[in-house]
Amino acid sequence: MAEAKKEHQLIVSVSPHIKSEETTSRIMWSVNASLLPAIVMGAYFFGPRAVITVAISIIAAVLSEYIFQKALKRKVTVTDGSVFLTGLLLGMNLPPSVPFYIPIIGSFVAVVITKQLFGGLGFNVFNPALIGRAFLLISFPRLMTIWKEPSAAFLHLDAKTTATPLGILKEEGVAKLMEVFGDKINLYTQLFVGHRAGSIGETSAIALLIGAVFLLYRGYISWHIPVSFLGTAAIIAWIFGGKGALFAGDPIVHLLSGGMLLGAFFMATDYVTCPSVKKGQILFGIGCGFLTMLIRLKGGYPEGVMFAILIMNCFSPLIDRGFKTKVFGAIKRTKEIKK
Repeated sequence: MAEAKKEHQLIVSVSPHIKSEETTSRIMWSVNASLLPAIVMGAYFFGPRAVITVAISIIAAVLSEYIFQKALKRKVTVTDGSVFLTGLLLGMNLPPSVPFYIPIIGSFVAVVITKQLFGGLGFNVFNPALIGRAFLLISFPRLMTIWKEPSAAFLHLDAKTTATPLGILKEEGVAKLMEVFGDKINLYTQLFVGHRAGSIGETSAIALLIGAVFLLYRGYISWHIPVSFLGTAAIIAWIFGGKGALFAGDPIVHLLSGGMLLGAFFMATDYVTCPSVKKGQILFGIGCGFLTMLIRLKGGYPEGVMFAILIMNCFSPLIDRGFKTKVFGAIKRTKEIKK
């Protein structure tokens, strides 16, 4: 009888008790898959060299993590998809013409220094891919700011050097931008499709939005950071983006140019380096949008997404602490103690 009772006893483990089919590996590989449309468009506009650059970045990232974990006799985690994603995002943030040693160096910095030395996945303070890109931009400024004119891979392999839309807007103003693209309709169309100079994976807005919709639909990211990020940037661009007058800026150009969409949907939403509380995520997104436009409009560099996200990564722990959920019954208990 005692044995029968023992068989029917329930063992209750510590929380959390809610189980989910989603795993870190499944989420990471899903995010990788969501970036495929942007990679395809990057290959179409910038040719085989762009594909090779991204591939080298991924391989270098995977090898860096594998060798480091093997050397320190840690559990090898290269199959969970996170290091693949780091290499992929870094490659997408590189100009299509960089020498092949650039993604190798960047991947090493991103994976070993930014991620593994801090303890691995879940312990890094900053977005690894963005730190890798920031290091490359500081170390190789000329190579990291040479942009190629997009040309369909099956039509041209060698493209002319040109400026990005943000670079033209920053240096020569909207009049020159209209001169290059013809009119606003053509400008918006080219920005939306991706026929413009820029980093390999950031040019095609429609490809990035397809991937973003997939992640939102699956619940892997929420609207809080992207909407607050893009909304803040759009408002500031509209109010202060015009030359010599308020409310004369063009927010569409800023939203579709540079790394705005790639950063807002795929990098600012990184689980490890963004706040976990929803209200905190909104504040985080507002900060990213504000800093991005501050750098674009007043700084010496035409782009600001990378720096904005990295700066806000510093504040993520403080934001989470400020918006942390109150323990159930804590307020009532405090009042009773005071009485």
